[in-house]
Amino acid sequence: MRAKLDIDLEDAITGGTKRIAFSDGRTIDVNIPKGASEGQVLRLRGQGSPGAAGAGDALIELAIRPHPVFRREGDTLVMDLPISVPDAVLGAKVEAQTPEGAVSLTVPKGSNSGSTLRLKGRGLPLPGGAGRGDLLARLLIMLPDGPDPELEKFAEKWRKDRPYAPRRKG
Repeated sequence: MRAKLDIDLEDAITGGTKRIAFSDGRTIDVNIPKGASEGQVLRLRGQGSPGAAGAGDALIELAIRPHPVFRREGDTLVMDLPISVPDAVLGAKVEAQTPEGAVSLTVPKGSNSGSTLRLKGRGLPLPGGAGRGDLLARLLIMLPDGPDPELEKFAEKWRKDRPYAPRRKG
């Protein structure tokens, strides 16, 4: 007997138990291992359809629902971390979400959009219980909502006094 079980990313990280219902009306509890992956098949011995030699195995394929914050890349979790222009220019302590809750991260002075901060050991469990992967926070510099005349005036002066075109580097 085969079935597909949709789980949340948090279930794949922490493991746990999920109940699944089969077409014949039976329900069973499925133990999700820590670090479970998309497409992983769990074999539940003796939980399948009855046959001449007794009950067969149930094969449960795991499907991980998309998460609103994190993306999985192997044992690494990746997220986008929006920061303000002053945080990027001056550096700052900002709050970032992890699967275990919020943590404080230091954004280095002069950070660019696309720069990555690494949170060691905050990703998915490694095979064999050998620790955890990392969480990578990709910085995204965000402008304020709506027009900001003071910021526009500063940018005009900056462009006039200090010509800078990153597209022309190298």
